[in-house]
Order: sequence, then C-alpha cells, then structure tokens
Amino acid sequence: MTVDANKETLGFQAEVKQLLHLMIHSLYSNKEIFLRELISNASDAADKLRFLSLSQADIMEGDGDLKIRIEFDEDNKTITITDNGIGMNRDDVISHLGTIAKSGTSEFLKNLTGDQKQDSQLIGQFGVGFYSAFVVADKVEVFTRKAGEPAENGVHWVSEGEGDFTVEQVNREGRGTSIVLHLREGEEEFADGWRLRSIVSKYSDHISLPIEMVKNELPSSDESEEEKTEDKAPEYEVVNKATALWTRSRNEIGDDEYKEFYKHISHDFEEPLAWSHNRVEGKQEYTSLLYVPKRAPFDLYQREASRGLKLYVQRVFIMDDADQFMPMYLRFMKGVLDSNDLPLNVSREILQSNKTVESIKNALTKRSLDMIRKLEPEDYKEFWKQFGQVLKEGPAEDYANKEKIAGLFRFATTYTGTAEQVVSLDDYIERMKEGQDKIYYITAENYNAAANSPHLEIFRKKGVEVVLMYDRIDEWMMGQLFDYKGKSFINIAKGDLDLGDIETEEDKKQQEEVEKTSEDLVKRLQEVLTAKVSEVRVSHRLTDSPACLVVGAYDMGAQMRQIMEAAGQKMPESKPTMEINPAHPLMERLNGELQEDRFEELAQIVFDQAALSEGRSLEDPAEYVKRINKLLMETLG
Repeated sequence: MTVDANKETLGFQAEVKQLLHLMIHSLYSNKEIFLRELISNASDAADKLRFLSLSQADIMEGDGDLKIRIEFDEDNKTITITDNGIGMNRDDVISHLGTIAKSGTSEFLKNLTGDQKQDSQLIGQFGVGFYSAFVVADKVEVFTRKAGEPAENGVHWVSEGEGDFTVEQVNREGRGTSIVLHLREGEEEFADGWRLRSIVSKYSDHISLPIEMVKNELPSSDESEEEKTEDKAPEYEVVNKATALWTRSRNEIGDDEYKEFYKHISHDFEEPLAWSHNRVEGKQEYTSLLYVPKRAPFDLYQREASRGLKLYVQRVFIMDDADQFMPMYLRFMKGVLDSNDLPLNVSREILQSNKTVESIKNALTKRSLDMIRKLEPEDYKEFWKQFGQVLKEGPAEDYANKEKIAGLFRFATTYTGTAEQVVSLDDYIERMKEGQDKIYYITAENYNAAANSPHLEIFRKKGVEVVLMYDRIDEWMMGQLFDYKGKSFINIAKGDLDLGDIETEEDKKQQEEVEKTSEDLVKRLQEVLTAKVSEVRVSHRLTDSPACLVVGAYDMGAQMRQIMEAAGQKMPESKPTMEINPAHPLMERLNGELQEDRFEELAQIVFDQAALSEGRSLEDPAEYVKRINKLLMETLG
C-alpha cells in the first residue's frame, strides 16, 4: 500500500482481479449493457436515499429532486453517469468497489468454463454491475459523497482495471456519485448522444427516476455566428418514461419492457421464464409484478442469503429483499410489491406480525405456484432442473398448498426407464393398474441404486409403475407428504408390502405355501444373523434376487440415516428385516448346507450383499472381502 497525504493505493480482492480480466477480454457478448448496469445502480442509490429521508428529513440537503444525468465528451472519449442518491464514504468505496461483497465468489470462479457465452450467463447469475464499466473503459473514475456528510468528505476512486485502485479524499459539494468512463480504443461509438439515447430507451426506459441528457438542438438559422459560438448553459431533457413500470397498465407494456425490468431488479443477464403483473383493489390494495427466473443463483441453498421482493409502499422504496412475502421454498422468485396498506415507516418487526403481510403472502404464493404450473413444457423442464429440489421443501413449509405443490413435482419412474425427472404424479395416477389404489415409490442414493433395487422385482413382474426418488431431500420430503388426490404413498422398501387388489388369491396362497416349506431355513438364518437383523421372513417382493433388507414402516431409511450421521447427528440403533427368496438357487444351496460354519459364512455374505444392493455401507468391508475371496478360492478348486 502506498500512502501520499490522504491518497492510498490498494490492491483488488483476488476474485475481483480474475473477474476484471474476464470482463476486459470481452466476456460480455453485448457491450452496451454496461450503461444499463450503471443506471440500475444509480436508481438503487436514489431509492435508498428516499427511504432514509422518511426518518431523516435533513438528509436530502434541500434537494429532493432525484435524477440521473448522462453526459459525454466526444473529444476526450468519456461518458459520465451522475446521480444525486445516497452516495458513498471512504469505507463504502473501499468495501463496495474493491471487493465482491456477495456470497458464492469462489463457486462462481470455479464454474467458469472459458466459453464466452456460457460464462456471461454465470456473470449474470452472480450480479457484478459496476465492474461491467471495464468492458468499454480502460480507466474508471468515481467521485462520490455520502448524503449527510460534509463536502470535504468526498472521495475520488480511480482504477485501470488491473491489480489495484487509488482512493483519495476530495471536496464534493453535491451528495451522490459520478462515474467517469474513459473509453478504450475502439469503443468511441458510445461517446455519442444518439447511441446513448437508444441504449437508455432499449434497457432503462422503465426506470422511475428521470434520466437526463443534453438536449439535442440544431443551431437556429437566425442566430448570429457570435451567438452560435457563445458558451451557453446546456439544456437537459428527460430521455426515459420515468414512470414506475408496475404502475402502468399491462396493455401499455411490451414483453421487452417486462424482460428489461426483470434484469434491472434482479441483476440477471438472462431473460425470465415467465412473469405476472397484477393489481388488487378492494379490501387490500397492492400491485405485484412477479418473475420466474431461468437460472438458479449460486446462493440458492444458503438459507441465510438475501432473498425476497423489492418492497414499495405508496410508490416509495422501502427495502430490497423483503422476504416476508414469499415462503422459503419460493425464495428464487423475483419481483416488486407496491402496497397501499402498509405504513410508510414500515420495519421488519411490523412486517413479521402484520395480518396484511400474511394475507398478501398467501395471495402471492398462490399466484407464483400458478405461474409455475402454466409454464410451457420445455420451459418447465428447464425450471425443474434449476429449482426442483427447492420446491420439494414446500410440503413441509406450506400445508395449505401441499397438494398444489406436489402437483408440480417431477420424477423418474420405472415407466420411463431413464434418470430424467419428467413424470408428474398426475401422469402416474393416469397409468395406474386396475385395482391399484396407492402410489408406490422408492428412495435411494442415486438413480442406478433406485432403478436396480431388488424391491422393484415384484412390481416389474406385475407391470406396476414405481416412482424412483434419488434426490437427497426426497426421503425427508416424503415424511411430510402422505397422499395425493386421495392416493396414499407407499415406500416399497419399508414395512410389510401391501399390494392390495394387485395381488391375486392365487398369489396369496402360493406365498403361504412357500412360507410353510421355508420355516427351517428362516429359523437357521434368524439364529445366525440375530445381531444384525430384527427378523428374517419369506419375501413376496423378490423374484430374481436371493434377499433384500427392509426397514420398519416408521423407521428412518438408509439414505436419511446417512445424511443425519454425516451432519453429526447420533442415530438410534435400528435393525432391518431380511426378506429371502427361497426359490433362488443360492437360497436352495444354503438350505441344503449341513455344515453350520459354512452355513454361517454364506448367510453373512447374503446379508452383506443385500445391504450393498440397498446402497448401505458395510460395518466391516474387509471381513466381507475375506469371505468372498475364500468362496472364490473354493470355487476355483
């Protein structure tokens, strides 16, 4: 660090260096969006000042006319974006412009591929608006002063987008921020009034703050040469609609405007999958504009990360991430809520206990679920890949909408034969066998473990579809979801298997006969494996495998147990039931084994193999390998 009076030269955070390197080398395929990002930041600064002024009237410093001004200099190749919003002090500048103060930085960098198109999508998810200035500029200056602080507390920040930046104290009369972009060679096209106007019209027309530029005036023919060359104070004109988009009628707003507004509020570079603009009048009055994003942000699974809607009360900005209006399982939703029923000095405490908030939350939740349900099939596929696991948190959090949420779920099943999750519960019910009144499912660590589970054998034989669940959240989710449209869920790897009317009287009679003839084998296995199993019994699930393990109907499954143990939770001891298939050649061989030592060895191998086929971990893998090796040596003579 170099110190010269009050001037400091500081190094960028390591992640910022990498990011700037990518930006400067044309990461963005569409360079003109730098202006959208800087205008968006200026708008946010004005919103924050307006909110503070509700409780600190003098913070406006006698200037309540909030606006953004864009100026350019063709000769010096500069663009200046100025706002009279909240501004920054020295600490803010170093914190906000020298580091990326957002979670997921290392994850973001890890996901960079070198493919410009793909990487620009990642940048969009990450949201790094200010740094987009370096796409067109080889030097950026920031002049700023925080509202309410004296003029001598102004700050001048300069960087050329390399390894460091300088910060020094300067005098600045007006509050707010000016950003000066020194355009790099080849980007001079942006120092042009018509070009800048067209960008504002394309990307920032919806900004509710007036965006001003010097009036385009041709000199009048009756002006003298002296008047033409005389320096005049420039006249400014507003170049955007300067009306909050959500306050306008839906009929006046085009799709492109909705999409650009989404990018403004979310700092996402991708277009949304869907949106819904709605005005409610009557008992409650509010306007909502909700969006379903296309991509999940990096911090989606960090429950403490900021989330929620932009909240306005009577057109006055209140807060950026009002999370009280959306349940946690819909935390990916973006949008704006403007209410007439909340007090202007609204606080988080009021929001948490207000009945109006609860009523609005219920209405917005239903609207969001309807938006998701109405997505086009291809869009829904994309949505499910990005947000499906988060949606699965819903049944536990939102009992009132449990069935509506479950209707949005997609799964892999034995019917599709692939790992792709495309089958809805409604699809499953439509294909149910005659006499079937239950939805059968199995949970496993991964798709292959689920699809190849021995528990599926009887269902394949009977032609009954089974839902294959392999997301880590699935078993926990099914602990909250007991039925759907009157059909109860049955985990085929738990408890006694009830096939209902699918099982014929002849099947039941055959089962009884097999149980009777296998009593001795069951008894011998029970004695040998008493330390590992709660019971041994004849199975009617198996047709091809020698044995399988079944947990109690109310016990925790193997997948959930592993998750809890990995989290450091001590689990109560629970022994599975081992079900055997006496018709299997291995079981027939075992039944004929007279040497007790040999019988015990084989029984232990059968148990361990059953555990492995369930995706369980063996208590003593080395002992299992020893037994298998011994068996192989005997077989090979």
